[in-house]
Amino acid sequence: MLCGITVSVIPAADYKIRATANSNENDEDYDGLVVFKNYVESASNGAISVELFIGTQLCSKGAECLQGIADGSIDIYISTSGGAAGIFPYVQVLDLPYLMSSDRIAEHVLSGDFTRRMRELALADSGGKIRLMTIGNTGGWRNFANTRRPVKQPSDMRGLKIRTVVADLPQELVKALGASPTPIPWPELFTSFQTGVVEGSKNGITDIMNMKFPDAGLKYVTLDGHAYMGALWWMSNDKFLSMPKDLRRVVVDGFAALQQATFASPKRKSIKAYEDFVAGGGNLYVPTPAQKASFKEAAKPVYQWFKSNIKNGTAVFDYLIEGVLAAEADISAGMSQDLK
Repeated sequence: MLCGITVSVIPAADYKIRATANSNENDEDYDGLVVFKNYVESASNGAISVELFIGTQLCSKGAECLQGIADGSIDIYISTSGGAAGIFPYVQVLDLPYLMSSDRIAEHVLSGDFTRRMRELALADSGGKIRLMTIGNTGGWRNFANTRRPVKQPSDMRGLKIRTVVADLPQELVKALGASPTPIPWPELFTSFQTGVVEGSKNGITDIMNMKFPDAGLKYVTLDGHAYMGALWWMSNDKFLSMPKDLRRVVVDGFAALQQATFASPKRKSIKAYEDFVAGGGNLYVPTPAQKASFKEAAKPVYQWFKSNIKNGTAVFDYLIEGVLAAEADISAGMSQDLK
């Protein structure tokens, strides 16, 4: 009682989680974290608090951020496959082209045992320190985009200078399609389009529009959908296991809610992004089934490269194919019932 006023004291949380995403508040990563924070704090009745650090306050690059997870200075971090490939090379399996054909297939695969098997590998390789909690989406699907011409078939890629990340697999894919891979840091890409250092990239439409790449000359997008843009959500295994089982269950359910939010967010945001791209004079091309098959055929050497050059590559490739086949069978069976 203070001056006749009753002051209620909110008890401090038993567990505090520090979560970071190297993005901004317009990104689906942020959408996912907001859903996660709200669910976990509510479902734990305040026993867990979640503090969000959006941007580069805690770390700025994949290896640095994952080291923070390992040493416990960061509890949750989201990376792309390229951002984690330096430590866990096999996560590049998500960049293998033309293996998952739709959102429904990808979401089915990433919600199942494929992710659990990847978790086991990451835990083993990090000495039990870095735990893969879930895989969501960050930006929809990767498509080829360029400043020069419409790309309708693999031969149209010949000679184009395509921006890639430093990771090996995207460079192997660009070479397999006859183009020239050119690693360029993301912040330099706008200027690189303007100056002709690169003539194309592999991006989702929301990234293209958020970065205003059409203003730098990017005019042509081919909706080949060669890779689902997976978002890998990592957590300190020590922090996770420090919680009692009932709170670990809350965290797992929170990541399931986060995953669903990141699956949904790019679908909505891409609608306006495509509209704005076309309204600004951009050219969208949807390959025919035959043309899509020709892209997949041209990209097949990348599958063998992955299996031959990446530790655990064959096993992880098989995990993904197994997941895709199971997803296709399950969805097909459900469709047969739904059409009756």
